[in-house]
Amino acid sequence: MAMRPEHNGGELSSKQERALAEPSEKSRGIVEIPCLCVRAGDPGATRLTLERAARRAEELDVRSVVVASTSGRTGLEAAPLFKGRNLVVVTHSTGFSGPDIQELRPEIREKLEAAGARVLTCQHAFGGVGRAVRKKWGTYELEEILAMTLRVFGQGVKVAVEIALMAADAGLVSTREPCLSLGGAGQGADTALLLRPANAQTFFDLKVMEILVKPRLE
Repeated sequence: MAMRPEHNGGELSSKQERALAEPSEKSRGIVEIPCLCVRAGDPGATRLTLERAARRAEELDVRSVVVASTSGRTGLEAAPLFKGRNLVVVTHSTGFSGPDIQELRPEIREKLEAAGARVLTCQHAFGGVGRAVRKKWGTYELEEILAMTLRVFGQGVKVAVEIALMAADAGLVSTREPCLSLGGAGQGADTALLLRPANAQTFFDLKVMEILVKPRLE
C-alpha cells in the first residue's frame, strides 16, 4: 500500500488532501490551451495567427494545414512557416465575385504551388445551390443557416470549418487525423482551429478540438 505523505506531525495539509482526493488534470484529460484573441481587422493579426498555428503544428506534429486565401497573399505568407507539411490553400470559387471571375491570379497560383502548397478551388461547402435559392427567392437554406450559426464565434471560425470540409471532400486532407484550419474575414487570417475534418455529407462528424486564435468580438 502506498504511504501518504506526512506533514506537521503526520497530518496532511489541505493542499495535500486535495491532491490525494482529486486525479491530476492530465489523468482526467484536461489540457490548458491558450487562445489568442486578436482585434478583427488588425493588420498584424495574420502574422500572429500564422505563427501561433505553426507553433502548435510543431508541438503536435500536425501534418496538414488548410488556409483560406482569396488573393493568395495569406497563402504565400503561410508557405515558409509550414514547409514540409501538407499545406492546402483554399480560394474563393470561380464566379464568387462575378461571372467567370477567379480572384486568385494565375501567376500567384504558380507561386503558391512552387512554394509547396496545393491550391484548391471548388464550390463553397456552405454556399452552393442553397445560396442560389436565397438569391432567387430570398429564403435561407440549411447550409447558410449553419454558416450563420458558426459566425457567432466570428467569420473566421465559419471559414475555417468550411474550408476543412472542402479540403476533405477534395481528398487533400484526411478525416482520420487532426489538421489545422485557418480563416479570416475579408483579408488575412484571424482564426486558427485544430480540428478533425469531415466530408460535407458527414458534417456532424467534424470536431473542433482547440481554438488557438480568434477575433475578440465586440
